[in-house]
Amino acid sequence: MKTFVVSDPQRGTIVYRDRKRHLWLASLFYPLVALSGVGLYWVAAAEWVLWIPVVSLYAGVSLLDHWVGADPNNPPEAVVPLLEADGYYRWLPMLTVPLHFAVLLALAAFVATHALSAAGVAVAALTAGLYSGLGINTAHELGHKKTEVERRLARIVLAVPVYGHFCVEHNRGHHRHVATPEDPASARMGESIYRFALREIPGGFRRGWASERERLARQGKSAWHLDNEILQSYLLSALLQGGLIAAGGLVMVPFLAIHNVFAWWQLTSANYVEHYGLLRQRAADGSYERCQPHHSWNADYVVSNLLIYHLERHSDHHAHPTRRYQSLRSFADLPTLPNGYFGMFLAAYVPPLWYALMDRRLLALPHIGGDLGRVNVDPAARARLERRYGGAASLAA
Repeated sequence: MKTFVVSDPQRGTIVYRDRKRHLWLASLFYPLVALSGVGLYWVAAAEWVLWIPVVSLYAGVSLLDHWVGADPNNPPEAVVPLLEADGYYRWLPMLTVPLHFAVLLALAAFVATHALSAAGVAVAALTAGLYSGLGINTAHELGHKKTEVERRLARIVLAVPVYGHFCVEHNRGHHRHVATPEDPASARMGESIYRFALREIPGGFRRGWASERERLARQGKSAWHLDNEILQSYLLSALLQGGLIAAGGLVMVPFLAIHNVFAWWQLTSANYVEHYGLLRQRAADGSYERCQPHHSWNADYVVSNLLIYHLERHSDHHAHPTRRYQSLRSFADLPTLPNGYFGMFLAAYVPPLWYALMDRRLLALPHIGGDLGRVNVDPAARARLERRYGGAASLAA
């Protein structure tokens, strides 16, 4: 725990103790949990133990979120400049970057050197992909920052799951169009996560590439110029995964394919729960209102937030994208998830369960007040939702 002392003209001397300071180390070391299955395999010589890292993240973290509970406390605004300037917090996500490479390389080496069944290869790939998905979150934290070092590290870590377009698409696309029907990364009410993935994954790629092509065109450069930030990350991906195939043999092809898709699935899962059904209203001139705190679902659960850099304080992130994770704030009376992200991911994978948990919660939000016209509705689900929740008139956006 570290104490910050600052003088405020209105409040006098403010003393703030960051009780989670050393707990943030969990975000640095948690990717290494992916290797626990390998260690247990050497002890037990049984493939089923390879499932343990997957179960620990989904079920284990969900239960811990329930048992440990939430922490709605915020640092005083007068202290935030000191928090933001503290190098300890800045170094943690940067030091995580090489760990994501290490985890993939270690699991790839394990698969290449052990006679695993097809199921064993698959679960090792799922484990690698799950923790590479955390790498996309590391890139999310770094890619929003202003320093060139952090932004470069974001592109580097995105090479692990072959998702080099993420920062471009997310920063220039998602943050601009969030909570609108035009945003492929904002889920619609009544849209299952599986249908959402078919819209979000290719839509994000197209939007990211189009944005980078436009940026380079303004500089008189081709989209294939080496200044293309997406291309830089993809070239590193090709070097990394091409090297793994050359060194590890053909077993690396299915291993890496499963790893890549499952890593992408982690981002899709987060995007799905973060803005489900929330809609920015249109002004008289047809433009959308400014993104407000109530356009994101939030959760203050301690454990999952420690692992993903306070991503669940999503409203403040959209309001202040460059604010560092340790300074993100909780707000009262905002859309709130009943569990942390990992528990909500599990619910989303069973669409009837997700709808049962979330649809009435969505409609009960104060700014929606049961009006489907204030909801981002999936056109394919419009008739079903109209029958269940209201007439056609209430669905007119």
